[in-house]
Amino acid sequence: MKLLLIEDDAQTADYVRRGLAELGHATDHAATGVDGLTAAIVGRYDAIILDRNLPGLDGLSVLKSLRAQGDRTPVLVLSALGQVDDRIAGLRAGGDDYLPKPFSFGELMARIDAISRRRGDEDITEAVRQTGSLTLDLLARTATRNGRRIELLNKEYQLLEYLTRHAGQVVTRTMLIEAIWDYSFDPGTNIVDVHVSRLRAKIDGDGEPPMIRTIRGAGYRLDAR
Repeated sequence: MKLLLIEDDAQTADYVRRGLAELGHATDHAATGVDGLTAAIVGRYDAIILDRNLPGLDGLSVLKSLRAQGDRTPVLVLSALGQVDDRIAGLRAGGDDYLPKPFSFGELMARIDAISRRRGDEDITEAVRQTGSLTLDLLARTATRNGRRIELLNKEYQLLEYLTRHAGQVVTRTMLIEAIWDYSFDPGTNIVDVHVSRLRAKIDGDGEPPMIRTIRGAGYRLDAR
């Protein structure tokens, strides 16, 4: 990957750059907010590692400026400001993830990999996603199977989009509750089962093999065949 590190602490910057170089990644470094913003605008990067406490222009201002210009490069905010309110501020400013200092390089790299994969998935599947006989138009938010239009409610579409994104994989009820209903806990209802049942009835037409399989004791799997 080609990365941009915006960090004013020389020791931290050297540590991160050496670790990235050992893994084969190319890294540009900026030590001020202004220089970092300029580099981010001019260059093309797979991800940005951004400190908050920067001279001249603070990290959140850099981040807000990038997002205001439509720049969608994944950004990992790296900061000694690690309280809950600090992390919330970083994410709301447009950060894709937030890692408090002190940190382990292994976790830093894992988080960079994760936000880069998410960006890659978005780029690849931005227009149309084909899963077997099922087609999702991600821009129009419509679904068809074998050319047959499937009328979906909002939550049904979100559920189907999530299942197609993880086609062939088992997704648990907890994963679906967190992704679709934004709950960080099990609300103690059968909301997932009800919506899956409704979705099945809509996507499986006469003579068409069922696509959503129930994996007993685990969750559901969307078959791509």
